[in-house]
Amino acid sequence: MIEKPVLWTAEEVAAAVGGAGDPASWRATGVSIDSRTVTPGDLFVALRGPSFDGHDFVARAFEAGAVAALVSRPPPLVRGPLVIVDDTLTALQTLGRAGRERSKAKVIAITGSVGKTGTKEALATCLAGQAPTYATAGSLNNHWGVPLSLARLPADCRYGVFELGMNHVGEIGPLARLVRPDVGVITTIEPAHMEFFASLEAVADAKAELFEGMTASGIAVLNGDNGQFGRLAAAARARGLERIWSFGSDPRAEARVLECSIQATGSIVAAKINGEPGSYCVSLPGRHWVINSLAVLLAVVAAGADPQAAARSLCTLTPVKGRGSRRQVQLTQGSFTLIDESYNASPAAMTAAFQVLAQTDPGAGGRRIAVLGDMLELGDHADAYHAGLADPLLAAGVDLVFCCGEHAAALAERLPPAVRGGWTGDSAALAPLAAGAVRNGDVVLVKGSAGSRMTRVVTALAGAAGGERSDHAL
Repeated sequence: MIEKPVLWTAEEVAAAVGGAGDPASWRATGVSIDSRTVTPGDLFVALRGPSFDGHDFVARAFEAGAVAALVSRPPPLVRGPLVIVDDTLTALQTLGRAGRERSKAKVIAITGSVGKTGTKEALATCLAGQAPTYATAGSLNNHWGVPLSLARLPADCRYGVFELGMNHVGEIGPLARLVRPDVGVITTIEPAHMEFFASLEAVADAKAELFEGMTASGIAVLNGDNGQFGRLAAAARARGLERIWSFGSDPRAEARVLECSIQATGSIVAAKINGEPGSYCVSLPGRHWVINSLAVLLAVVAAGADPQAAARSLCTLTPVKGRGSRRQVQLTQGSFTLIDESYNASPAAMTAAFQVLAQTDPGAGGRRIAVLGDMLELGDHADAYHAGLADPLLAAGVDLVFCCGEHAAALAERLPPAVRGGWTGDSAALAPLAAGAVRNGDVVLVKGSAGSRMTRVVTALAGAAGGERSDHAL
């Protein structure tokens, strides 16, 4: 059995966060804030949430193998080393800050309205092929996830890739000041979380808080094709950044797509990266992934890594769960293709998914089917955003649309009767309706905001007609 390297010693944690407690010496190989996922060797941090208190689960964490717990009060009847602090979230932030300060890694931070997690994973894959690399796990991109991710940063990594998320103004800035990125990537600015913003420009300003954590020597990597590029570039300059690099199709872009062939399961791309022409393949479908790949390669250059080696890694990418994974589902007679995009949704992400569906050919007698849930946090114009999906759906050649949710009703009303598969109030009611409609040869896309719980539909479709599923990628 391979032993995990030590991440923190008791002495290092005490030096970082102070605190009182058991003087026992221990060595942590990880940091966790969830007792359900604690692994042997973890330091458990007992955070208080809106509906739970991590102090109630300290005993469970020790049972799972935690070597110590960071707490603000000693839990009763708990035996194990404790580090007692005034506030555990503040202590986690302090520990994360200490992790960043001791690291000599080149740090890249990624934010944007869409594409953050996928771009983060792709960049981590490209860098990991060249040197020890650490990246944010999953979508730990908020006021808990970012300091936790920094606290998990191994001291000997060459590269660190961090995702920063927000849905309100003022959230990115504190995270950026913790991460202190050498390279800051903003994937794009699109309508998302509009319930909390007065305009798209306000969204751009909130994302531009990323630059608050960067010094003049940092490099901003921005989407030159996006309408908010000029605003973001101005914000970067106002923060003292002198190197502002762009990616996209503009001839002036440092990473520029020259031409591309988009296939059902990937693309072949000819591009010029920092003046050097070359070709590569991306093993994830859609033009949005062509653009994401440019951001990745430009970030690789900004981090001082090898873009040619990174380009070779782009053909090995696999979809993040709930973000485009494919499976062939067996029916009593035949099978159909299920594309799982159930993790989240926004107007731009929906349109990109429809384009991928358009590139995927059904089997003989099959149809293109979209099963859609509400896009949430779109504010007063939510119905209009949903109704606006009708045109890109029809342009993509979608044969049948099922949808659920209050706002998706506006989409159902805009669709021609022949395309309406059905509307329900929620995904629980929609799941059996969609599962009962699929047939041999169909290609079925499932997408919606996380709060729409479209995973219910994915589960129902995966067991459609009592068939067995095969989870291999197509």
